[in-house]
Amino acid sequence: MSVVQRLIASMAPRAWARSMEQESRAWKVRCGQCSFERSVWEWGGIRWKAAGKPRRRLTCPQCGKTGWHTVHRP
Repeated sequence: MSVVQRLIASMAPRAWARSMEQESRAWKVRCGQCSFERSVWEWGGIRWKAAGKPRRRLTCPQCGKTGWHTVHRP
């Protein structure tokens, strides 16, 4: 877990922490260059009780390129 994930999970009730992790694992981040997907949780983030399809500028571990990644829930 990332520092942010550990901090928030330690302050939240256990049921909330489990819910945060479960929902963050359901949200995916897709590379716009090579279509590589990884869960938000694996990236070290938290996406809980959220909506929409935001975009983040990240470096893809698959192709190594920095570009726009779409956050979506399949």
